[in-house]
Amino acid sequence: MSRTSAVSDEQRWDREKARAAFARFNELRGRIAKGATEAEHAEYERLRSDLVVMHLNLVRYLAVKFANRGEALDDLIQVGTVGLIKAIDRFDLERKVEFTTYATPTIVGEIKRYFRDKGWAVKVPRRLQELNLAVNRAVETLTSKLNRSPMIADLAEHLSVSEEQILEAQELGQAYNVLSLDTELGGENEKKSATLLDYLGAEDLGLEQTEDRANLERAFRVLSGRERLILYLRFYQNVSQTEIARRLNVSQMHISRLQQKALEKLKGVLNDD
Repeated sequence: MSRTSAVSDEQRWDREKARAAFARFNELRGRIAKGATEAEHAEYERLRSDLVVMHLNLVRYLAVKFANRGEALDDLIQVGTVGLIKAIDRFDLERKVEFTTYATPTIVGEIKRYFRDKGWAVKVPRRLQELNLAVNRAVETLTSKLNRSPMIADLAEHLSVSEEQILEAQELGQAYNVLSLDTELGGENEKKSATLLDYLGAEDLGLEQTEDRANLERAFRVLSGRERLILYLRFYQNVSQTEIARRLNVSQMHISRLQQKALEKLKGVLNDD
């Protein structure tokens, strides 16, 4: 017997084994609904576990498709297994469809729901989560259709909801995907990336520099045009006094006196603050 035919026979045997297990499982489920014995309850739970183990490879196969989205594969398999159990509990052999075909949408749906729920920073009602996603899709659709950004009224009409609901969904959408304090901010070439937590409570040097710059710009208003030019060339462009004197066609000593006078003016204004 060839390897291909052997694998085919094994797969056929597995399907037949699964169908036999489901037949007995469904029978026991019916009995439990009417009042089963303790032994039947135990057999029901055993078969349920067997069916889960029997189809874990399907869960893993589907979970791998989502493994590149930032979540651990083991977590996705665990979530997918919840979908598998739901499918097992609902499956009926009379559907005339293979269980794997029936279970796949349920498993995938559970994994997608996990990503959707995990992305929200605060607890948001499911209806608003779904409406927010619908609004995002509608924005893309209507932008292409209308050749402009859609208005709130356009979105409300397209989705058959009120304008207030659109606004509420968009507002709560801001709660989606909020950055974690552990989010790394460093560049690719840095040996150790900083996180948002590293900056929490630290002094903002950039803010202090902005305030100093604003005060300096205000102080510069008391200077004459020539004084401002000299300070700009000397301290912003790092030009020597000799070169400034050459450019302005005056002596270096004159530039030195003007620079000193301008600095004293600035000091006087800034000290008054």
